[in-house]
Amino acid sequence: MATKIKLTRRGMKKQPTYRVVIQEQRSKRDGKFIENLGLYDPRQNPPLVQLKADRVNYWLTVGATPTDSVGRLLKMAGITDKYYKQRKQTHTPEATEEKAE
Repeated sequence: MATKIKLTRRGMKKQPTYRVVIQEQRSKRDGKFIENLGLYDPRQNPPLVQLKADRVNYWLTVGATPTDSVGRLLKMAGITDKYYKQRKQTHTPEATEEKAE
């Protein structure tokens, strides 16, 4: 099952708020989701971004891929930078040599 981190739209007409959720790759925008990871409100100044960082990191390590818009939100929140630093530390040549021994 391929999963993606997507935005689902909430709110009334002309007043959008979005949930950041985990969905199967082929599901509809507002369809069934696996887990709610946070909230994005673009109407506030500055836009509100609330994310569960530990759960986002978990899903990224499991293999979920964020959409382009969610990728920008994760970058704004500083989550992807931390994730890629952790990933680099575990995939360095020194770490792989230790595993081989």
